[in-house]
Amino acid sequence: MADPTGGMGLGHAVALLAAAVVAVPLFKRFGLGAVLGYLAAGLIIGPFGFRLIQDAEAVLHVAELGVVMFLFIIGLEMRPARLWSLRKEIFGLGFLQVMTCGALLTGAALLAGLAAPAAIIAGAGFALSSTAIVMQLLEERNEQSDAPGQRVVSILLFEDLSIVPLLALVAVFGGMFGTAIENPQPIWLTIGFAVAAVAAVYVIGRWLLNPAFRLLARYGGREVMTAGALLVVLGAAWAMDLGGLSMAMGAFLAGVLLSESTFRHQLEADVEPFRGILLGLFFLSVGMSLDLGVVVRDWPMILGGVAAFMFAKMAGVYAIARIKSGHGEALKRAALMGEGGEFAFVLYGAALAAGLFDARTAAILSAVVILSMALTPVRMLLADRFKPKDVVSLEGIDKAVGLRERVLIIGFGRFAQVVAQPLLARDVDVSIVDIDVEMIQAAGNFGFKVYYGDGARLDVLRASGAGSAETILVCVDKPETADRIVELVKAEFPLTKLFVRAYDRGHSIRLIKAGVEFHIRETFESALVFGEHVLKDLGFSEDEAHETIEDVRRRDDERLTLQVAGGLQAGRSLWRNNTTTPQPAPYVKPRRESQALNEEAAEVLDDEHDGDRERV
Repeated sequence: MADPTGGMGLGHAVALLAAAVVAVPLFKRFGLGAVLGYLAAGLIIGPFGFRLIQDAEAVLHVAELGVVMFLFIIGLEMRPARLWSLRKEIFGLGFLQVMTCGALLTGAALLAGLAAPAAIIAGAGFALSSTAIVMQLLEERNEQSDAPGQRVVSILLFEDLSIVPLLALVAVFGGMFGTAIENPQPIWLTIGFAVAAVAAVYVIGRWLLNPAFRLLARYGGREVMTAGALLVVLGAAWAMDLGGLSMAMGAFLAGVLLSESTFRHQLEADVEPFRGILLGLFFLSVGMSLDLGVVVRDWPMILGGVAAFMFAKMAGVYAIARIKSGHGEALKRAALMGEGGEFAFVLYGAALAAGLFDARTAAILSAVVILSMALTPVRMLLADRFKPKDVVSLEGIDKAVGLRERVLIIGFGRFAQVVAQPLLARDVDVSIVDIDVEMIQAAGNFGFKVYYGDGARLDVLRASGAGSAETILVCVDKPETADRIVELVKAEFPLTKLFVRAYDRGHSIRLIKAGVEFHIRETFESALVFGEHVLKDLGFSEDEAHETIEDVRRRDDERLTLQVAGGLQAGRSLWRNNTTTPQPAPYVKPRRESQALNEEAAEVLDDEHDGDRERV
C-alpha cells in the first residue's frame, strides 16, 4: 500500500473509503452512530492498527476542511439577526461554561500531579468541546435548529473564539515557566492579527461576494460557481488561520455574511458533497491518531484521566445548563459536550513546543481527548435512556397530548387565524398546535384554545391526533418546516388530507409534487382581489374586472402545471406571448365538489368578510 513518493496513493483512498463503507452502516445498525463507526474504522486501518495508512497527521490536516465546510453550512442557516439574538448565549453561557469547566478540569489535573501551568493548559484544552462531533450528532438527530441545539451552537462558537487567548496564555506561560521562545510575538500583535482577519472577512463578505457571484452566474459555468463556493470557504478559513483564529470560525462568519444572499442555496448545494466526505475523513483520521502503544503502556493513567476529565466536564456543563434549562436538556448537553475537542491537539502541541509538557504528558493527554471523543455516542445513548420522558414542561400552556379532532391546524399565525374562523363558525372540531409560547398566550386572550407542540416532530404529530384527523392544515410561515411536516404526514399518515400554505411559486411546485390535496400561495388570492378592486376603480365594469381576474388565475394555473411537468421554458413562453392552451387537469383537489356545499362555504366566508368589515 506504500506510495513510492512517500505520500498518499490510490490504495490509501480505497482503504479509507472501504473502511467507512463497512464500519459506518454496521455501527448505525446497532444504534452506536456514524461517528463511532468512523473512529473505529480509523483505528483499525491506521498506523496503530493494520497499518494500511501510516501518516495519520497528513490525513488529519486535509480532513479538517470537513469541519470548516460544516461550519460554513451552519453559517448559511444563521442569519445575522438570528446570530445577534443569540449574543447572550454566545458570550454568556459560552463564557460561563468555558470558565467553569476549565476550573474543574484544572483541579483534576492538579490532583493528578501536574504542575500548575501545565494543569491550567490541560484543563483549558479539554474544556473546548469537539465542534465536529457535536454538530454531526445534532444533525443526525435533526436538533441543530431547535432552541436547545441553538444554545449548544452558541457555546461552540464561543469556544472557537477562546482558542486565541488560550494560545496567548501558552506563550506567556512558556516564557515564565517553560522553554524560552526566541523573539516571541507580542500579545497585542496576536490580537491585532486576529481582529484584522475578522475585519477582512467581514468587508469582503459584506460588499464583494454578491457582485462576484453575479458575475460568475452570468459568465461562468456550473463548475466555476462550484469553484467560487470552495474559494469562499477556504479563503475565509485561510484568512482566519493567518490571524491565529480557528479556520472553522472563518468559514462560519463567511456563511453568516452570505446567509441572506440570493446565491445561498446554490452555495450550500455546491459545498454539501465535499462537507460530507471530508467530515467523515476527519473522524477516520482522529481514530488513526490514537496511539495504542501509549494506551497499553500508561493505561491506568489514561483510563483514570478519561474518567476524571469527563466527569468533571460533564458536571460543569450540567451546572451551567441548569441556569436556563431543565434537567432533561442539561443532561443531554452534558453528554453531548463531555468530550475534549480538536483544539486540544492544537493547544497541547503548542504547550509541548513551549516546554510546558514533556512528550509523554502530551501523548497521554491526547489519548484522553481521543477516547473521550470516541465515547460521545455512548454517553448520548445513556443520556437518552435516563432522560425524563416529558421534556416539554411549560407552565400555563396545555401540551398537545391525546387530541382527536376532525381538523388539525399546525401553526397559528395571521394566516391560520383567518382560516380557523369559518371552521369555528360551522362548529367544526378543530385542534390547533403552535410552538410560539407568546402567540399561544395572546390567542388565549381572544378565546382560542391553542396547544404547545412542534408540528415538525413525529412524536408531536402523533400526540396531536394526526393519525385520526380527517384533514391537517399546515399553516406555518417557514417553507422548509412545511416541507418537513408534509414529508412526515405523507410517510406516517398517508390517508390524512393535507391543506398547505405555500410561501411562493417554487414552494407550490414542491407541494404539488409531494401530492398534497390543496395548497395556496399565501398572498396570491389576496393580490387578485386587490387587483380586481383596482380595475373597478379605474372604470371597468364588475363583469370585465371579474373576467380579467379569472383569466389571470387560469393562465397562472396553466403555467404552474407546465412547470410541475418540467416545462419551465414553455411556461415562460406562455407568460411572454399571453397565449392560451387547452385547460389542463386541475392541480388541486377541491374537498367539496357539490354545488350546494360550495354555496354553503361561500356563504360562511361572506359572513366572515362582513364580520371583518364591522370590526374594522
